[in-house]
Amino acid sequence: MLLVTGVNGGLGRLVLEQLTERADVADRLVVGTRTPEQAPAGLPVRRVDFDDPATLGAAFEGVRTLLLISAGYGEDDVVITRHRAAIEEAERAGVEHVIYTSLSGDGDHLAYALAHRWTERRLRESTALRWTILRNGLYAELLRDLAAPDEHGVITAPLGDGRLAAVARADLAEVAAKVALAPAEHAGRVYELVGEQAVGGADVAEALSRSGGRTVAYRPGTLAEARAAVAASGAQAFQVPMVTGTYSAIANGFLAGAVAQGDLRTLLGRPARPALEVIAAGAGAGR
Repeated sequence: MLLVTGVNGGLGRLVLEQLTERADVADRLVVGTRTPEQAPAGLPVRRVDFDDPATLGAAFEGVRTLLLISAGYGEDDVVITRHRAAIEEAERAGVEHVIYTSLSGDGDHLAYALAHRWTERRLRESTALRWTILRNGLYAELLRDLAAPDEHGVITAPLGDGRLAAVARADLAEVAAKVALAPAEHAGRVYELVGEQAVGGADVAEALSRSGGRTVAYRPGTLAEARAAVAASGAQAFQVPMVTGTYSAIANGFLAGAVAQGDLRTLLGRPARPALEVIAAGAGAGR
């Protein structure tokens, strides 16, 4: 049995779309979410709430492969506690293989990297589990939101001259589904899944100008201005350094794809979706 967590999130829903296209998967697929009433219809659903570890025993019963989609943003101690509960229960329940959606190796400068690296280490240390780590790059959809133009058609995101090897969320979902369907072939592997072409603020402005019917300009502001804007937006306190740290890491060249880029294409069996096409197609979807 294959259990996929986080199925009401953006990545989880796309993974389910990939899996349910396979006729031979339906009888061994279970979806997990803290809000079962919102889960896609037609599949068996189990309540999986990492903030309520008492739900996990029944949720993991009979599961052989667990696709553990990272349990959401939060302070490090919150996310680590969630992931610890999931891994410990997987060990107790007899799960054989955990596939974990982590963060790309070049993301260690980001404020949210630590919980991912802790989870990777905990899986490596397990004597009961086989594991595969999918080190996902930052989404093209995230860059679209970070570099959204204002009402005057100006992108003020403080990206400087930096670039991001952004990756389409759908490509990451396709990889996750392929690995989940044949976990033994990927045991003990760490895959770096970043985009094949790094793009920056000026590239986004040009792509939006071509596709949106208006001219978009790129005039990067400062980190201080971005920090004030994020803080005023109603974001939680821990999210402010997450966003500004992401801007800074991109601007200073840490996320341009220095890690090996071949894993994504190899696992997809085709070239990755171009990030700028994803951004242009999703423009106007909201920040």
